Amino acid sequence: MKDNRNILVTGGAGFIGSHTVVELINKGFNPVIVDDFRNSEAKVLKGIKAIVGQDPIMRFVDVTNKEQLKAVFEEFSFSGIIHFAAYKAVGESVAKPLVYYRNNIDGLLNCLELAEEFKVLNFVFSSSCTVYGEPKGTKIVTELSEMQEANSPYGATKQMCERIISDVHKSGSKMRMLNLRYFNPVGAHPTGNIGELPIGRPNNLIPYITQTAAGLLNELTVYGNDYNTNDGTCVRDYIHVVDLAEAHIKGYEWLNNLSEPRTETINVGTGNGTSVLEIIHTFEKVSNQSLNWKFGPRRDGDVEEIFADTSKAQELIGWNADRTIEDAIADAWNWEKKRRDE
Repeated sequence: MKDNRNILVTGGAGFIGSHTVVELINKGFNPVIVDDFRNSEAKVLKGIKAIVGQDPIMRFVDVTNKEQLKAVFEEFSFSGIIHFAAYKAVGESVAKPLVYYRNNIDGLLNCLELAEEFKVLNFVFSSSCTVYGEPKGTKIVTELSEMQEANSPYGATKQMCERIISDVHKSGSKMRMLNLRYFNPVGAHPTGNIGELPIGRPNNLIPYITQTAAGLLNELTVYGNDYNTNDGTCVRDYIHVVDLAEAHIKGYEWLNNLSEPRTETINVGTGNGTSVLEIIHTFEKVSNQSLNWKFGPRRDGDVEEIFADTSKAQELIGWNADRTIEDAIADAWNWEKKRRDE
């Protein structure tokens, strides 16, 4: 099936992947999802259809199984790959390091090897600000900020995957590769048809908040109140997931317009830091209800404070975040209420 609008989206049924699939379809691309629903649910496909008016193309594939993945490359001719599929929970990675190293690195290796074999030149990699570790000095990081030792095996896998991509480029590969270092994706699609759907107890703050507010969880635990921040809680750069999805389209289009092999890295954030307590207070304001929460001990692997310098994203691919943290929290709460009503 030859079509230069075909883009392979690994982990395309996940939180960021599903929103990116929607934006790809809206832009006239033909995303092909590969996922095995280990970190997502099949019902997200119905949500995508409700937004775009068509069933997304989906293949049930474990990206760490190279033969399964190769069959998809044999079925479709891809102009690019957006590689999301990976485990992503910091705390879980501390408890299960071997699982994280095996899954996250094997999946990338298979994608890159098949991209080389099938001559797919454009590759967008889902990286993370966790590659910076605990920043030294300023908490605002640029793409040139020195990487510190990763605070978790999850962070180490992202550092290692970026190193692999760099080494592939240095080897003389013809591929054009872009690392997108996400800060903290939050929110949901404004329609409420797709959003963050954690399996089991949430690891991320916003679904933890919305599930507590919805009565699924008894209370929210804020991990640590003695950090050297404005209110003692961790500070992050929270970016609306739709803004992040749009960054992938901009990044892919930029790669596709290049005439020479290249590898680049871009921060994808808002450039603003928000503390955990500020997120809680913003939720209470947006939802007009109080939240049951308490302080708990620090959590292994958490970075104290980090947010992005986003000037390179603006200059290189013409992207910047448009949506506010209030928008993200309102959309996340709308998604939570809507799926509870189903």
